[in-house]
Amino acid sequence: MVTNSTDWRNTVMPAVFTWLKESEAGALEIDFEATQKYAEGILKVQGKGGTQMGGLVGSGTLGENSYLSAEQRLSLLKALSDVAKKYNVPLISGAAAETKEELAEIVKELATVGVDTVMVMPPKTKEAPSEEEMYAYYALSATAAKEAGITIMPYNNPDAAGYHALSTDILRKLTALPEVTALKISTTDVSVIETLMLENKDSKILAGVDTVTVHAGLAGACGGITGVGCIFPKASVTMQEYVNNGEWAEANKISQAMNSISYLDAQPLLLEYLKFAFGVHHNDAAGGLRTFGKKLTQAQIDDVRARYMLAKERLELLGLDD
Repeated sequence: MVTNSTDWRNTVMPAVFTWLKESEAGALEIDFEATQKYAEGILKVQGKGGTQMGGLVGSGTLGENSYLSAEQRLSLLKALSDVAKKYNVPLISGAAAETKEELAEIVKELATVGVDTVMVMPPKTKEAPSEEEMYAYYALSATAAKEAGITIMPYNNPDAAGYHALSTDILRKLTALPEVTALKISTTDVSVIETLMLENKDSKILAGVDTVTVHAGLAGACGGITGVGCIFPKASVTMQEYVNNGEWAEANKISQAMNSISYLDAQPLLLEYLKFAFGVHHNDAAGGLRTFGKKLTQAQIDDVRARYMLAKERLELLGLDD
């Protein structure tokens, strides 16, 4: 089993927020300029070792994906593609569908607006598909990606409601597809990462939950996709640098410093929580509250603010508060 890319080894990529603004009519709409500005700001940041984010993830869970129309999503990704090209990093976006045929069309469509790799989530069906059906769903997306000149990243998110878990056997088979550039494993249980790496040390696996960056690295993950890294990019990149160098104690210091806010990345309201924290970080609490998602209660707002402040204070002591 051999994957076809080394570009993402030892890197971390931000799942950027989609910034919104009020139109003249008072409705929320995408603020493309602000979204590009903040994405650029994150990609500019260097870790203590001099490295930067190795990719850009747009229109994901943190990018209001489930609330955007197909037209809005494509326009957003086209805008982010300009940023990704400017910083010479791949643009990644997610896709899911009820049928493999529908998914194949989405993959081809995403390629037309500059997406380099599609994070393919399991089918959106009520009934769990059979192993054969699951593999066929991903295999057809790989074929579509090949025809479009891009790659795919199977996305296993067993902790999230609505997404069927991918078995280790399916993940193993998908790793062998030449169009699969990496696997994204979003779970607090990193044992599946270690299992896959023990079977094939050349597997490329990205962790998708901020709380497990260090443990995922110990298990063999080559990098990660981060939400908290949008708020504290220098800390996120530096932590990955320490993981890459096997400096586990130093990496763990940063992980512990960010733990209060990283916790939010694994919660059902991660979009609303982290977007508000991002707004606070940039002195734009109003902007942070602009979301198509759920409205936070005052208690939730107070909790997020307290978690953000605790992480910021801890990171200040490490010189990583940006």
